[in-house]
Amino acid sequence: MEFRKSHGLHGEITVPGDKSISHRAVMFGSIAKGTTEIHNFLQGADCLSTIACFQKMGIDIENNRDRVIVRGNGLRGLRRPQDVLDCGNSGTTTRLISGILCAQEFDVTLTGDESIRKRPMKRIMEPLSLMGADITSMNGNGCAPLLIKGRPLKGIHYTSKVASAQVKSAILLAGLYAGSPTSVTEPYVSRNHSEIMLDLFGADIKASGTTCTIQPARELHGAQVMVPGDISSAAYFIAAGLMVPGSQLLIRNVGINPTRDGIIRVCQDMGADLELLNVTSGAGEPTADILVRSSSLHGTEIKGAIIPTLIDELPMIAAMACMAEGDTVIRDAAELKVKESNRIAVMVENLKAMGAHVAETEDGMIIHGKKPLHGASIDSRKDHRIAMTFAVTALCADGVTDIKDADCVNISYPGFYHDLEQLMK
Repeated sequence: MEFRKSHGLHGEITVPGDKSISHRAVMFGSIAKGTTEIHNFLQGADCLSTIACFQKMGIDIENNRDRVIVRGNGLRGLRRPQDVLDCGNSGTTTRLISGILCAQEFDVTLTGDESIRKRPMKRIMEPLSLMGADITSMNGNGCAPLLIKGRPLKGIHYTSKVASAQVKSAILLAGLYAGSPTSVTEPYVSRNHSEIMLDLFGADIKASGTTCTIQPARELHGAQVMVPGDISSAAYFIAAGLMVPGSQLLIRNVGINPTRDGIIRVCQDMGADLELLNVTSGAGEPTADILVRSSSLHGTEIKGAIIPTLIDELPMIAAMACMAEGDTVIRDAAELKVKESNRIAVMVENLKAMGAHVAETEDGMIIHGKKPLHGASIDSRKDHRIAMTFAVTALCADGVTDIKDADCVNISYPGFYHDLEQLMK
């Protein structure tokens, strides 16, 4: 797809439902007793992979687009699938479902697309194995396909080297089936959607500092889940509103969970004209309307505890920093190397192609702002967040920018290009 410079974005937009919450609502509803209704479910390819996996294990899931109904069979109600479970491009599906499957009374194989078969799974295999799980990388490289043989599990206290909600959630889900309490301690608190939703479904779960503890469960119970707009999807419109001169955008009903709102804090640190309106906190997941106006931004340093709260937004933040006065330094973000692509290397390569002054570091990058950008040919590496980042960045660049494999945005935001175009009219 081709993109050109914009002279201002205006209007209101409601972004699709949160991807992380949509995944979890289907998973938890599937192992709960009774009916779960999910409103504003994200109809992206990743979340549809989660639905497909649980349908293959005998769960009745009715997808009506505006709402998804999951008729759960209880903690022990999954059935052995007739075939391999295909997680598509979804790391969340692969890692979280592993925590559930390792406690079942059947064996199963998990696989995914080319990207998933390269992403690291040792980070969940090690703690789950300590709990008694039998989980094997079939190619011996610590990646999918994974062979999981159901076994009785024991509770552990695991200290994670990385602040990863996927690692934490896999362990906590396995902990539902364990014979004793299970705890996870992280270096920083990662996104806590699992903890909030497990509590909603009736689990005995408590957090203290960077440690979360779950008790073995007899049963979970179906619930009503209202999925807020995904702040990771909103990030592209927040950035567009700030970067493109003459813009003013209102993004409605965005989840602003404190473990996810790092991009808001960074934008404010950079001098953004950004307001939170109509703030609510229903069912443990706070939401707000976000009003942004084009702004004169300045560089900042992004590191430490804030990194897990904006890890998916860092590519867009890096591009936004190209429009800021002075330098922006991103540290402690080595996790970007093991996403759908090596997002540090891919961002640096493509930003340089557009004329940006940016340097890769071992755990992040340094961006020297205010260098004029020009159109370029962008290789998205089939990474949805890279494609969306450069669609927005192109609106600030002279000339034409074309994005290879631009349709990969369907993984998380099928209507992204249409929504972006509507705001430019």
